[in-house]
Amino acid sequence: MDDSTLMPVLLVAWLALNAVTVLVYGYDKAIAGGTRRRVPERVLLALALLGGSPGALLSMGLFRHKTAKASFRRAMMLIVVGQLALLGIVYFQR
Repeated sequence: MDDSTLMPVLLVAWLALNAVTVLVYGYDKAIAGGTRRRVPERVLLALALLGGSPGALLSMGLFRHKTAKASFRRAMMLIVVGQLALLGIVYFQR
């Protein structure tokens, strides 16, 4: 698979991951306070770490989910800063 076909596949996969991330954050917010078992924070953060950070940040604002928990916000910001640093390194290595 060459670059011209790989990039659209990666873009679709990234968009799908972010859509799943939004759905999982929305689901967790919807069941919060009820009797159902919540989505573990490590799963929410793992989705962001795997590339779903735009969806996670969107969900945090849209659903007002996990915004009051300082440790979660710190972990999320570390993920975002790390991803931006990695993107910068990759970009400037070209």
